[in-house]
Amino acid sequence: MNRVNVGLLGCGTISDTYLRSDETFDIYDVTACADIDLELAEDKAAEYDVTAYDVEGLLQDPGIELVVNLTPPSVHAQTCRQILRAGKHVYVEKPLATSIDEVAEIRQIADENEVLVGSAPDTFLGAGLQTCRTVIDEGRIGEPIGATAIWTSPGHERWHPNPDLFYQRGGGPLFDMGPYYVTALVALLGPAARVSGSVTQGFEERTITSNPRRGEQLTVEVPTHETGIVDFENGAVANLLFSFDVQGSTLPEPTFEIYGTEGTLSLPDPNHFKGPVKIRERNKEEFKTIPLTHSYTDGRGAGVADLAYTLRTDWNQRTNVEVASHVFDILAGIRTSSKKNRHQDIDTDCERPALLPQSFPEEIRE
Repeated sequence: MNRVNVGLLGCGTISDTYLRSDETFDIYDVTACADIDLELAEDKAAEYDVTAYDVEGLLQDPGIELVVNLTPPSVHAQTCRQILRAGKHVYVEKPLATSIDEVAEIRQIADENEVLVGSAPDTFLGAGLQTCRTVIDEGRIGEPIGATAIWTSPGHERWHPNPDLFYQRGGGPLFDMGPYYVTALVALLGPAARVSGSVTQGFEERTITSNPRRGEQLTVEVPTHETGIVDFENGAVANLLFSFDVQGSTLPEPTFEIYGTEGTLSLPDPNHFKGPVKIRERNKEEFKTIPLTHSYTDGRGAGVADLAYTLRTDWNQRTNVEVASHVFDILAGIRTSSKKNRHQDIDTDCERPALLPQSFPEEIRE
């Protein structure tokens, strides 16, 4: 089949991962990159032997069919609108946008232009979480009752060279790390019905301690310690905690578990594509590490392939806009619940993404 030509919009740190990803998949080629800083795009293009563009040049190239949107979260909606109106499919880094209204507009424009939207994270396509899905589907922990998802940190300004975006609109730990955990939970447990939340902000300003901007002050625009309860349609209840304000913890990193009537499933880090996966069954004294049932562990790019296979075959897209919209609704609902001091119903819905073939990407099918 003809490979899908892919262009990258945004040439920051994460672009290297995507520029290398087409080596893993036979369904797409990354052939171009663009950035508002044309010099940055040219440097990246020279390194990977692709074509450099400014933003308009990329969108006007008729050979580019799919654009991977790696711009900052605060402009995801704006850049997705540009891409979709140019008649190109888009795969966007998380979060999909910064408000429910923006998400709805992205979906409307995609429908009007008859193009597809995919969204990160794609880590739930990895061998670790696909193995967890197999365990749940086989009934090895019985009926899911609840889950715990905890990720804490003292803040990205300690290591990231340009941490501003994590504290601006579209940032915060819930929108930065939450998508990995909540997308995994939706893939494993199905859609949610309602949420409740409480959020707070530890500091109005933060000091960058990473190079090259050590000593600069950042203004914080978003909550930085965020907690929530998610009620799933299947009856399971998950408790969430995501924070940039925890200096240290005795909890495992990460803490990610699903509890069932017949056992407990210890999930791998949902920011990665592999294990370990552990299970403790009823009346057993210890957790047991189980073999991975799936093979894909090669990192980001699986979501781009997911969209590209959908364009060329009858493949059932997993990282689709319905899932991304539902996950965004859950995350935004936690903040809304905190602000309004009440439960927040989840208005969007999605189907639980289908289990992958075990040998993906060598094998693809519905």
